[in-house]
Amino acid sequence: MAIYTDTHINAQTKGKRFRNEAPNTRSGEGNLPTILWRYLTERIPDKSPSTALPIRKMCLNPTADDTPMLYKISHSTLLLQLNGQYWLTDPVFSKRASPSQAFGPKRFHQLPIELDEIPALAGIILSHDHYDHLDKSSILALAERTQVFIVPLGVDNHLIEWGVPANKIVALDWWQETQQSGIRFIATPAQHFSGRGLRDKNHTLWASWVIQSPEVKVFFSGDSGYFDGFKKIGDRFGPFDLTLIETGAYDEMWADIHMQPEQSLRAHLDLQGRHLIPIHNSSFDLALHPWYEPLERLAAATKAYGVPLLTPEFGQGIQLNELAHSPALNHGWWKSYLPKNRPEFEILVPHMATDK
Repeated sequence: MAIYTDTHINAQTKGKRFRNEAPNTRSGEGNLPTILWRYLTERIPDKSPSTALPIRKMCLNPTADDTPMLYKISHSTLLLQLNGQYWLTDPVFSKRASPSQAFGPKRFHQLPIELDEIPALAGIILSHDHYDHLDKSSILALAERTQVFIVPLGVDNHLIEWGVPANKIVALDWWQETQQSGIRFIATPAQHFSGRGLRDKNHTLWASWVIQSPEVKVFFSGDSGYFDGFKKIGDRFGPFDLTLIETGAYDEMWADIHMQPEQSLRAHLDLQGRHLIPIHNSSFDLALHPWYEPLERLAAATKAYGVPLLTPEFGQGIQLNELAHSPALNHGWWKSYLPKNRPEFEILVPHMATDK
């Protein structure tokens, strides 16, 4: 059963609203008129690709096997095969990350697998309730095929309102955990915010996730700005075989709640990660930077620090117990799709907190 109630108050709440650990975290709302003006007037070349991006068509067996695998489907939607079960993070299969399919950010690549091709799932893990992470139509389509939904506090209320049975939902506060089908899931802090409308800001919690199977330990960042919580998580649960770190949709005007690519690397190092896969990029036009910039900047930063970066194509399978033998997964697939006359941007490789 979900453990959240309308009267739940904890260390992350003031009244009935959740908050970040750091005081005065800015989500960018105070600059909303300026942000809207920039979106309307600022011409950013190559905010979306001019040609179709590559995908690897996924053909999954109806029943998962014991080989630990990961597939990047889109944005922050990832399919994990762990302990002979399928798990899905932040499933968004709609064409637009928006409250309406008539407007809003539209996915600019094909999906490697369609919603009706997703096999029975042991569970779905949700990071927060924004539209590019929590898609009502996808949840409803997958509900009957899904044994359990593992969510931050309050997100269960959305699911229950949509018709998902409460006994299929586990809602967790930061640092709480659950064991499901032999996998350990720990809700860990993130620095972000929540809300799906004008009046529900921070009524639900946001979280990152530690996912530990008998063979592999994975960190899933959800959405977050850079903060000292990554080091706390790394000290408590690291090292991680793989980190799945948000790298995209950033801007200085909302720097507290989305990381610059170099900060994504810093988070990975704080977490004591071994291999890094950037997520939250190359799917939707959600910011004011070229679509390829997150990958270009992160690739330069990880090269400078000797960090193993994996950049699979959408739908390309990664065997999680063979990560050390996967150099082909960092072939820079996006480089073949870069515009010839692209603008130059500075590659920043700042001093890291974990540098000696």
